[in-house]
Amino acid sequence: MQSMDNINKLGKLDQAANGAWAQFQEFNSAVMKEGAISVKNKELIALAVGLTTQCNYCLELHRQAAEKAGASQEEIAETIMIAGALRAGAALTHGTQILN
Repeated sequence: MQSMDNINKLGKLDQAANGAWAQFQEFNSAVMKEGAISVKNKELIALAVGLTTQCNYCLELHRQAAEKAGASQEEIAETIMIAGALRAGAALTHGTQILN
């Protein structure tokens, strides 16, 4: 896994990108707050997306947030399996495009 210490460089990125990181944080906070979908379920969705995009930082940060929001190990395990099914399903359905 990449070093989680790299997250500390986001402030440097923000300075170099004219505050774009700070604006992203505002957007992300608005998206991830309690709404029609609970914070726990939003974090499990984010974890599934992180698994499909294979972002190690997302995996660690959203695992921690999911657990903090009350997600059980069983819920996290099912989320892992859902992401696996989606990745496998995508390979299968995209594979139909190369069949003659």
